[in-house]
Amino acid sequence: MSWETVIGLEVHCQLGTRTKLFCGCPTGSFGQPANRFICPVCTGQPGVLPVLNRAAVELAFQAAMALECRLAERSVFARKNYFYPDLPKGYQVSQYELPFSRDGKLAIADKTVRIHRIHMEEDAGKLLHAIGSEELPYSLVDFNRAGVPLIEIVSEADMRTAEEAFDYLTNLKAVLQFGGISHCDMEKGELRCDANVSIRRPDAAFGTRVEIKNLNSFRAVRDAIVHEAARQAGVLEGGGTVVQETRLWDVAANRTEPMRSKEEAHDYRYFPEPDLVPLVAEEAWVARLRAGLPELPAARKARFMAEFGLSDYDSGVMTAERPLADYFERVVSVAGRPAAKAAANWVQSDFMARVKAEKADLAAVPVTPEMLAEVVTMVVSGKISGKAGKEVFARAWETGKKPAELVAELGLTQVSDEGELRAWVDAALDGNPKAAADVRAGKEAAIGSLVGAVMKLSRGKANPALVNRLIKEKLAS
Repeated sequence: MSWETVIGLEVHCQLGTRTKLFCGCPTGSFGQPANRFICPVCTGQPGVLPVLNRAAVELAFQAAMALECRLAERSVFARKNYFYPDLPKGYQVSQYELPFSRDGKLAIADKTVRIHRIHMEEDAGKLLHAIGSEELPYSLVDFNRAGVPLIEIVSEADMRTAEEAFDYLTNLKAVLQFGGISHCDMEKGELRCDANVSIRRPDAAFGTRVEIKNLNSFRAVRDAIVHEAARQAGVLEGGGTVVQETRLWDVAANRTEPMRSKEEAHDYRYFPEPDLVPLVAEEAWVARLRAGLPELPAARKARFMAEFGLSDYDSGVMTAERPLADYFERVVSVAGRPAAKAAANWVQSDFMARVKAEKADLAAVPVTPEMLAEVVTMVVSGKISGKAGKEVFARAWETGKKPAELVAELGLTQVSDEGELRAWVDAALDGNPKAAADVRAGKEAAIGSLVGAVMKLSRGKANPALVNRLIKEKLAS
């Protein structure tokens, strides 16, 4: 009998606030000097008191709404006690028995994954290991991230394949980005995931769960799940027992490694945070937050299909990320709705190829939406050929020059004057008598070589659609 993989994911998402969860220190510390963005509150100095960040709570509530969770009328913060060098207070302020939301859901390709709960918590600091010499290595701690506001999104164990987990993370990231909850930049630690994996025989009880940490990309999540399921199957088929534990994903070795035995809730000795009052979800406040929630990916995808006539696939690609959807919609607003399909093709091909090759920031690409709209418009209208459009786009990306300026500079304006085109057609027919005879004999494919000959004579400036028609007219007469 085959094994079935059972997967649940715990996703930590950094809320997009300017300041930390309980103090006024900035959150934008990525790439900055260590211990620059800290204060007595986030470093746990004696006698300080936390003050809850209202903006963080509002974003957390909107995340729950976007994921169709049930909001609790009253929730409570708790102290999660454990001792680690990057946790200056000796505990993490989180939520346990009374989180602010439960019972949500997220649709993926062929099913709906239930969300067990979402709760708020503060981040810990960061340990920097293997500093110093080989003879005397040591670790340092950076508290810049200590106190950064997070939500932890805990799914039910509803996923059965690594691909489903990948789809879940992709869709979750899109919802959080479109909702304005977080930038979800994994490189900056704004989105992190732990995977809980077990295996069982189909329809049997759940097996022993193993938690996998150190997953810093969606691909790593997918690869780690595949490996861990195979590892557990090997253990069981060899007569062994799967141990409940936490394992780390070793990217270089492509395998999981033991980290520690899995903690249970009682190990953390949770108790209500005495310095924070319960959080009450007032009806009017919740209604205002719900009304302020931006358009989400599924709604925007449906609108792109209805307004712009895009296919399900094209609209799905255009709404994979909010910055991309914003870019595309701006292109269409300038080029016009009839050019939407052409705009989608350009965005998916030349534009995204450049973005991926150069790992460019969509908010700061050298070809603005207005510039791409200009290229699309010139190609659709026949002012320049598709080939010329590609050249103009490439030059615009490299130089920042306006497309119209480049067309004039490079002499790429497409010729659509029939008198001028007829002269090139006649020359092409005279120079390619066999191809002309083949077309007259009904071999339609042969017309391609004649069009190519005209394009060569015109140095790529001839309008290919008009050339095609004129050749057919000439040979039919």
